[in-house]
Amino acid sequence: MTEARDALKNRCTNAARTLASCVGYTISRISFDAFAEEDCLEITLREGPWKPDVVLSLSNLHHVSVDKPPQIGGSSIDEVSLTHLPVLPHPWPAGAADRVRRLDGLCELAWLRIFGPAEVDAVTSIVTLYTAMSDDRASTVQNQLC
Repeated sequence: MTEARDALKNRCTNAARTLASCVGYTISRISFDAFAEEDCLEITLREGPWKPDVVLSLSNLHHVSVDKPPQIGGSSIDEVSLTHLPVLPHPWPAGAADRVRRLDGLCELAWLRIFGPAEVDAVTSIVTLYTAMSDDRASTVQNQLC
């Protein structure tokens, strides 16, 4: 029961560790679907063939903001955080309540913030993180299989 209760908190903690290693990566793609049965924001992060691509998928969105200067293509990440936002009566960090109004019955949420020339700010209830194998690692695995 505790595992189920802490599932989103644990997922946020694990994803935050992976995302912390993505400082210096570039946001190569942001995809936003607001009119599907379940809205979704997908962010693809890429450093190059020597590091694995990372795709962050956020569903059941409560807040989304993307700020990107028009002249940049890819945007290097200066800082990234993913914070668990527990249900009432547990406190939220400063600034989180400015994005989503807290009401009784509101589920636990996750708050993503990416800082750099382009900035992303999102609050969601479903977080999925995919990490691809780097091209170098994939070639090593493929060579071992042959």
